[in-house]
Amino acid sequence: MNDTDLIYRIIEGDRTGFNLLIKKWEKRIYNFVFRYLGSRDAAMDVTQKTFLNTYRNISRLKDPGRFRSWIYQIASNLCRDELGRMKKRDMVSLDVIQESHETKGTRLPREFVEKDKDQPDEKLSSKQLTSIIKGALAELPEELRMIVIMKEYQGLKFREIADALDEPVSTIKSRMYKGLILLREIFENQKITREVLNDEV
Repeated sequence: MNDTDLIYRIIEGDRTGFNLLIKKWEKRIYNFVFRYLGSRDAAMDVTQKTFLNTYRNISRLKDPGRFRSWIYQIASNLCRDELGRMKKRDMVSLDVIQESHETKGTRLPREFVEKDKDQPDEKLSSKQLTSIIKGALAELPEELRMIVIMKEYQGLKFREIADALDEPVSTIKSRMYKGLILLREIFENQKITREVLNDEV
């Protein structure tokens, strides 16, 4: 059953339809939030809030065909709110990560750039690569990171991202381009090739 049919069932009061919607979207929303915030606990909390807000407001969705961009809009707004709370709680923020390592001549934390002596130079472990990619995404400015994750990891179209973030498509494309350039620079600094990334991600 597609999203549109499920949404009509939910609006008519069918709770089973909403459970099916959660089952279909929970993993995708969680992965999006986790990549943005970098905290599993925060991602679980924001994912739950996303579906709670979805349930409360789904009757206001005028065009069920735009559900995908709509639910990402809810999730992205909650992500921004949560990131603000994380910073206020003095958790590790992007600025703190960068400032604490500027004197070491690198833009990423040391554990992301130093190679394990027992690890072959030509191949990175899955754990190492995951850490590098997570660190690279964390290096991006918030507005760029959000778009890169939506496009590259969630598979949204530019129009859907524009709707979710309430920005012109041209702005989304421009930020996406800037984000990819910054990521490429980070990966090049870490000597991570596109081929390796494509093999592992």
